[in-house]
Amino acid sequence: MNERDRQTIIFRFVVTLLVIVAINFLLPRMMPGDPFSTMASDIQGEDVIVMTEAQREYYFHYYGLDLPLHEQFVSYLANLARGDLGQSIQYKMPVVGVILLHLPWTLLIVLSATAISTVTGVVLGVISAWNRNKGSDRLMMTGLIAFAEIPSFLLGLILLLIFSVHLRLFPLAGAVTPFAQYAGVLDLVRDVAYHAFLPVLTLSLAQLTGVYLLTRNTLITVSTKDYIRTARAKGLGDRIVWTRHALRNALLPVVTRTGFVVGMLMGGAVLVESVFNYPGIGLTLRNAVVARDYPLIQGILLIVAVSILLCNLIADRIYQKLDPRVA
Repeated sequence: MNERDRQTIIFRFVVTLLVIVAINFLLPRMMPGDPFSTMASDIQGEDVIVMTEAQREYYFHYYGLDLPLHEQFVSYLANLARGDLGQSIQYKMPVVGVILLHLPWTLLIVLSATAISTVTGVVLGVISAWNRNKGSDRLMMTGLIAFAEIPSFLLGLILLLIFSVHLRLFPLAGAVTPFAQYAGVLDLVRDVAYHAFLPVLTLSLAQLTGVYLLTRNTLITVSTKDYIRTARAKGLGDRIVWTRHALRNALLPVVTRTGFVVGMLMGGAVLVESVFNYPGIGLTLRNAVVARDYPLIQGILLIVAVSILLCNLIADRIYQKLDPRVA
């Protein structure tokens, strides 16, 4: 990669980040209502006001929401430049603190699901491509394509009903057992894995089909290339040809897709964490939207967007290592 290409990538990254910042700022303010107008409602849906108009105006002024929109945006950019994401209205603490409290739980299930879905999808894709047009290939492809049509939140509900409600093998909610006393770190890890199993399984299954189809179709395409015929003409066995030549090149689009998988899983975590009441950043974002917590919504969306951008950059670097021709 020459200097001009590097500068182009940096410029695109900065422009994308600025667009994301602007969207993050505008989206919460486009929602109906505000954080202080209505705090609760009774069974009949009648508003129950828990603060006076004077108190409401005070909080609007305190959080700077009474300023013109452009002044709020300038203030938001100035705070971002200092690394300040603001104060959460709902939690009454810095947004950074709220994110650091919940983000590790989301990273745990998202990264685990990414690894599981990628490895499993590649393995199944290789098996399916190896047995192309055979009964096992058709059965596997038909089953996984049909399975992919199930939304992640519905899949989570199904797994929750089967394994938690009926079989009682896994907990209904949470990330750890409440008030548990652990004998050591191993017990804590076991309890965390026990609670994270169903959310990780749900996210993994939601992305498995995409990796499988990409690996299968790319392998089938690569197997027709001239360098594969040359490798076979040299007398190399099918296993060596597939693993050392075909699979290496077929993994290139899979690596690229991994960055997008992380982004999709971060988005899917909002619904999945709500189903399992898992205390990650997705459930926190949902609660922030309900409470119209503008600073927290902005902070979470920004962190998620930056994470996706960084994952894509890392995927590009790995792509260049696997295929020096794009360097």
